[in-house]
Amino acid sequence: MSTQPVKYDPKNMIFRRLGSSGLRVPVFSFGGWLTVGATVKGDPEIMKTAFENGINMFDTAEGYAKGECEVEMGRVIKELGWRRTDLIISTKLFWGPHGSPNDIGLSRKHIIEGAKEALERLQLDYVDIIFAHRPDNTVPMEEVVRAFNYVIEKGWAFYWATSEWSAYEIEEAHHVADKLGLIAPIAEQCQHHMLHRERPEKEYAPLYKKYDLGTTVWSALASGLLTGKYNNGIPPDSRFATNKDFFKDTLDILTKDEGLKKIEKVKQLTEFAEKELGCSVTHLALAWVAKQPGTSTVILGATKPEQVIDNLKALDVIPKLTEEVLEKIEKILDNKPSPVATWGRPALDKNGRSPF
Repeated sequence: MSTQPVKYDPKNMIFRRLGSSGLRVPVFSFGGWLTVGATVKGDPEIMKTAFENGINMFDTAEGYAKGECEVEMGRVIKELGWRRTDLIISTKLFWGPHGSPNDIGLSRKHIIEGAKEALERLQLDYVDIIFAHRPDNTVPMEEVVRAFNYVIEKGWAFYWATSEWSAYEIEEAHHVADKLGLIAPIAEQCQHHMLHRERPEKEYAPLYKKYDLGTTVWSALASGLLTGKYNNGIPPDSRFATNKDFFKDTLDILTKDEGLKKIEKVKQLTEFAEKELGCSVTHLALAWVAKQPGTSTVILGATKPEQVIDNLKALDVIPKLTEEVLEKIEKILDNKPSPVATWGRPALDKNGRSPF
């Protein structure tokens, strides 16, 4: 029996730098939130399908299925014989699986012990990126930055990044790192989709230019809302149906004016995608997020292999999103974040120098 590792074929995948780093990541990656280690166990087909179609980046977290997502992903990587150098693996620390007082948050103790335990579950010597899954305002920022710097120096990760941090918190981490000569975060894992834009497009805008920050986007389809599957109710096999407790607030909103307006926009986007671009609203929504200037990679979720294959059709839609097409989409969405106030001063030449 051959022991040669399986060769990676990027197919037609697009690659970008992850933020300011030299690491190249696929524009579409695969994540295990709510699926791998929970509703999907023992079957390697989804990750195998992703890999065979050009996806070589896999995202997990210690808090996903109480660590079982890392266990399952690690098992699949080993079972399928993938070459470690072909892969980009990211995990996140904050919600440890044990529930003890120091098994949550971003203390030096949890960052270091959590990193070591994550590697054990993944059966790996290192991950490529380790994220702070949430900010922790009970821990001094210097302690957080020093701990992640230590993890990198020990060779347990190559880079560190943040997830759902405010621009202020990311800025503080950079200031601390610069002051102490330590390693700063290179990316932010944030929610970004056609119906959620303020933070990634406005709040983070100065960070993209100042630090070359990149985003690894989660929930690009608004947990399925932007697939159109909820246009006429909640399908029994949908994410909203199988995770009712988690999406309780979302389900409640969908029955009110705010939610009904979102569904109406999805219906208009569906018609636009099919008539103007010859694609589904799913492909349009994924391509639209990938087109955003701060996006490094868009994390895909799936419960079936065919969903991965279908989502990757968005690669063909990205080139179709011209300025004219994007303007038509903006008219449907009507939710573009307002520009930073200039208090009456005339706009500067867009081709000139700008501090922002």
